[in-house]
Formats: sequence, C-alpha cells, structure tokens
Amino acid sequence: MVAKLQDVAQLAGVSVTTVSRVINDYGSLSQKTKDKVHQAMRDLNYRPNALARAMQGKPSKFIGLIFPSLTNPFFAELGNEIELQLFKRGYKTIIASSANNEQIEKDYLEMLISNQVDGIISSSHNMNRRGYKNAAVSVVFFDRNLAENIPVVSSDNYQGGKLTAAYMIAHHAKRVCVSVDEDTSLSPTILRIQGVIDTLNQAGVSYEPVDFNKHPAADIIPGDFDGIIASNDVAALEFARIVREAGKVPFKDILITGYDGSQLIRRVAPELPTVIQPVKKLAAELIDQLLTTNGASADRHAQTQILPVSFYDPALK
Repeated sequence: MVAKLQDVAQLAGVSVTTVSRVINDYGSLSQKTKDKVHQAMRDLNYRPNALARAMQGKPSKFIGLIFPSLTNPFFAELGNEIELQLFKRGYKTIIASSANNEQIEKDYLEMLISNQVDGIISSSHNMNRRGYKNAAVSVVFFDRNLAENIPVVSSDNYQGGKLTAAYMIAHHAKRVCVSVDEDTSLSPTILRIQGVIDTLNQAGVSYEPVDFNKHPAADIIPGDFDGIIASNDVAALEFARIVREAGKVPFKDILITGYDGSQLIRRVAPELPTVIQPVKKLAAELIDQLLTTNGASADRHAQTQILPVSFYDPALK
C-alpha cells in the first residue's frame, strides 16, 4: 500500500501540517522534529509525485477552496466563479465543503496541504485560527478574520445592513425582527447587524434581535412583527414559508429582506428584496490576493479588501 502524508505524520507523532512544513522547509521547527519526520518518510518510502514536484520547486497549479456549505446558493455561485477564473489563469481547484463541522474542516485542510496545493481560499466557520495560521501555503479568507497575518476579502457588510434597514424604513415597517443566527464572532458579517441597528435606531424604528439557533423560527414568526431582516436569502425564503403558513402574505403583510443575491435565488424568488454581493469581483479579488501572497508572514498584518454591495428591490424592476 502506498504511504500517505497522514501515515508519515502518525509514525512521526506529529501533525500533517508539521510534516508539510518539514517537507517545504517552512517555519521554525526543532531539529528533533525534522529528524523524526525524515526518518518516518524513509521508513515508509514516502515520495509521492506531488512531493517530488514541490521539492523541485515546481508549483502544483492547484488551489484549494473551503466553504461552509455548498447547499447555500451564494457559496455555490462564488465557488463556481472562482473555479472558472482560476482555470483561465492556468489553475485547477479542489473544492471542499466543511459542512459547518470543525473536524471535517480540519481533515480537508490537512488533505489540501498534503496534496501540495499552491494556496487556499477559505470561508471558515468552524476552526480556530491556529490551523490556518500555521499552514505552509498561501491563504486568503473570505469574510472571516481568523489570523492577523492572513488577508481578508469581504463585501461591504455594514452598508449591506444599512440597505436592508433602509428598505424597512421606506416601506413603513414599525416593528422589525433582526436575525442574528450566524456565528459572527470572527466575521466581518457582524457589521451587517451593526449597520441594521444603527439605521433603525436613527429612524426610531422598533426592532428585536433574534438568534434562530436558539429559537425555532416558527415559535417567533410572524408574532407581532411587520418586518423581518434575514441573514441570508435561504433563511429569508424559509421565513416567507412560515409567514404564508400562518395565513399572512409574505412581502406584503410582513416585509422580508434577504442577503447575498445569488443569480439562482433571483430567478426562483424574484419577489425577494435582497442585498447583492458582487460575486465576480469578489472572486477576482480573492484570486489576486492569493496569488500575490507568499504564504503567511509573521510580521505582516492582514489587510481587508472591501467591495461595494447593491440592493435589489422587486418594485424597481
């Protein structure tokens, strides 16, 4: 049986990331650790083609993508656009869905590193910063702040939040449910909520933030709300279904806004007002940042590139 990078790591008693760093002579490692890894490689006769290319200084021309869920049309569209743009630049992609599971994401990260990808674009929602910070390849994050030395590309979340709140105000909503059901602790998406709250406060509109991870939507909606600001388009359509089943007309009796504005959602639910993230521009910026980043640099602070968003109002079609 052909040995894998994971076999080397197990025999040496270290992580896959450490093996990769030894192979690429990247970062500060003790001589004892290096010797253990090299001995394990010799014992297992480990020398795959990807490793041979890397040791010859040749790029693999593969880029890894890690997204939280490809069932979300926005991430599916962004992943597809990144793949198309990378292909035009001579790269192929390995796409992984972390399924909102830390162990799955960890395994995928190690798999990508062990396959000697030239870089990783991630929108991690699970792992702590250590796994990415120590990766011996270039990394760029989309909409996540996981390490001070890794670049971040994001759309203008604060402005997006303001646009959804402005829609509620323009249509005379009096009491708005604000969805805060995403883990925003390490994410620029927390700015969406801030944009909503600032705008509603300035207009004197009553609102209630609700964490839908803790409260089933059907127990909260429709309640006494006449407006619902969802965290994404999929959630918005689910809220619309609940409103409809309660005997009310969504988007009329109760205003609902989404977020992301993927082409699929706009085709199947053209009645949904939503913030549109610029997928093509985001993909181009992520790729540009990745290909100009030579791995994580301990003395470099991450720079966040913020791209503008727009708002789709069905009434203005």
